[in-house]
Amino acid sequence: MKNLKCISILVLMALFIASCGVHRVHTNAKGDIPPGQMKKITGEKSAKKYAPGQQKKKY
Repeated sequence: MKNLKCISILVLMALFIASCGVHRVHTNAKGDIPPGQMKKITGEKSAKKYAPGQQKKKY
């Protein structure tokens, strides 16, 4: 019983540690990064998504 309690505590601790990941989202809202550099950061094949002249207008 003592071993089961110890193992369950270790599993819970491992889950808590594993869930503390940091996720970063790269955005180009201010336009301070050129579209080509943003493409390299995100790993996309095309920089069209990040070029301001290629964005569709949303009404």
